[in-house]
Amino acid sequence: MTSERAPAAGIGRFGLCSGCSYYPDTLNAHRCTPGDACIRAHSGRQIDRFLRQNPDEAAHFLDDLFWERRAIAARYAAVDAIYGLKTDPDEVVRRVVATRLPVEQLAAMLGDADREVRLSVAARLPPAQLNRLIDDPDYLIRATVARRLPHGQLARLVRDPEREVRKVVAGRLPPFALHLLAADPEPEVRALVAERALPGLAAALLQDPEWWVRLAAVGNAPTDFLPPLADDPEPEVRDAVRARLAENPPA
Repeated sequence: MTSERAPAAGIGRFGLCSGCSYYPDTLNAHRCTPGDACIRAHSGRQIDRFLRQNPDEAAHFLDDLFWERRAIAARYAAVDAIYGLKTDPDEVVRRVVATRLPVEQLAAMLGDADREVRLSVAARLPPAQLNRLIDDPDYLIRATVARRLPHGQLARLVRDPEREVRKVVAGRLPPFALHLLAADPEPEVRALVAERALPGLAAALLQDPEWWVRLAAVGNAPTDFLPPLADDPEPEVRDAVRARLAENPPA
């Protein structure tokens, strides 16, 4: 009795190669590998490996029913072929599109429902258009905007409800405008202000109730204002004051 030889994995009617338009030519050309680089597999890694080797085929899968196949195809297809995916029903596909579109096409995705899509838009949008995201409901978007917004428009975010956004603003405002955040309710924000403050504002912040704000202000305040803090209840503030006075005694 002779035993029938088992078919090779992925070949013929026993695997994904059965009925595949890339079989056998692409397989024979070593541009796909069953179980490793396969466009028909439900494996993102295999799909990516296939399209990495065959990027010219990506455009054929931009309308695929499988969201991951569309998303990976959008990475490799020519940019002008993916414009229609700006409104794809899957957010992962739209995230890929948002990272690849020309900046002049990004405005259409400003109101995307997915935060990651809007983050990509905020990171790439021309600075002159960033004001359109200043009121985004997600603070991460607003923080990204604050990092890129032209300095002249930063004052619009000094009253942002989220501390992390105001911290970004405190790190970027021109020193002459830092008074806008000097009375911020969060000491972390006030400390950032104190680190960059002009002498007059730094002197005022020496009276802050939080010791780390006072400590930050010591480095910028005129030395004439420092002696009272030589007896500050916090040892780090006292040490910083004494070190500064030793280097630059009051006039």
